[in-house]
Amino acid sequence: MSARKRKIRVDFKKNRGKRSRAGHEWREAVRQDQTDDLNADERISGKGNLSRKRTVIAEESEDGELIASLDVDVKDCLTGRVLSIVGSHQCRVQSEDGRVHVCAVRQVLRTLMKESRNTVVAGDIVLFEPLGDAQGMIHRVEPRRGTLGRGNDRNQQLIVVNVDLAVIVVTGVSPHFKPSLIDRFLISCEKGNVSPVICINKSDLFNYRELLPIVGQYANLGYPVVLTSAHTGYGIDQLREIIAGRQTVFSGQSGVGKTSLLNMIQPGLALKTSQVSIDSGKGRHTTRTATLQALEFGGWVVDTPGIRQLRLWDVGREEVEGHFIEFLPLVRYCKYPNCMHIHEQQCGIRDAVAAGLISARRYDSYLKILNDDES
Repeated sequence: MSARKRKIRVDFKKNRGKRSRAGHEWREAVRQDQTDDLNADERISGKGNLSRKRTVIAEESEDGELIASLDVDVKDCLTGRVLSIVGSHQCRVQSEDGRVHVCAVRQVLRTLMKESRNTVVAGDIVLFEPLGDAQGMIHRVEPRRGTLGRGNDRNQQLIVVNVDLAVIVVTGVSPHFKPSLIDRFLISCEKGNVSPVICINKSDLFNYRELLPIVGQYANLGYPVVLTSAHTGYGIDQLREIIAGRQTVFSGQSGVGKTSLLNMIQPGLALKTSQVSIDSGKGRHTTRTATLQALEFGGWVVDTPGIRQLRLWDVGREEVEGHFIEFLPLVRYCKYPNCMHIHEQQCGIRDAVAAGLISARRYDSYLKILNDDES
């Protein structure tokens, strides 16, 4: 189905104008008969700061995102892909011929997309005008697909766009294993139409049998699970086979080994890594911004900064149960149609947890998400 188009009024920067004179100054000048001394081009009562507006045509996608359809001379522009964000309003863009430009973002785009924290995101396909000396100006952002994001204050923060696969990297040791974070990532992937893969790294540092119940739990639910070790190389070939020819993002907590895994998958990347803090047991932020890298065996991969907490975006409390696929066949046994499965009597979900049909860990994650508890 084609995107719907509609007109939108867009704010521009505020006009600069002289500060209007306060009314009491005029009255005092009249009282003292000194009006000749006043500047004739000043207003008695100014209109204040004025805003300029412009009407643009925007395409509204199925998820409600607005993509500006601005007047652009396509003959003077190139199509490229955003590799990384540089500063607040600039990014590195690789054109189809392989050249990399540092591009600014057109003001009207930043205004139109003010509802989102990101005007341009790693992975975006953009139309930009080369300005010489490897510089450029982005005029248009093409419609997005396959997004991974999170909530930030009142806006959505997109981590990466236009990806097929998300490798959710966790460990069985340091930093602390957080099943609830996996579940939040799974929901975020489902919301963004991205296929998830759970990767448990540092398998050389823990007893596999201890995590076997969790591995089996996710595998039984249909989620692919891969055990790897960036130190010994265990599972790297399997992971390389999964991401070959695809657009993939590696995401997870700081210190789980995302960058180390990528260096093992393709040693030529030579990405910077660091160790987990001994004092806190948490990972250090080594990767500062999401960065696209081309893979020798086909496809692209995105290394992202570590995420210690993941706040879900645009997921209402009543929607959460729908993202726990093991809940779906058992909801019909709840007495109340609006049952939230917290304390209600004759609840099919709570009975299933007590009977061992639903994992207590997954149910605990469900409750934490309902209560917006990110621990």
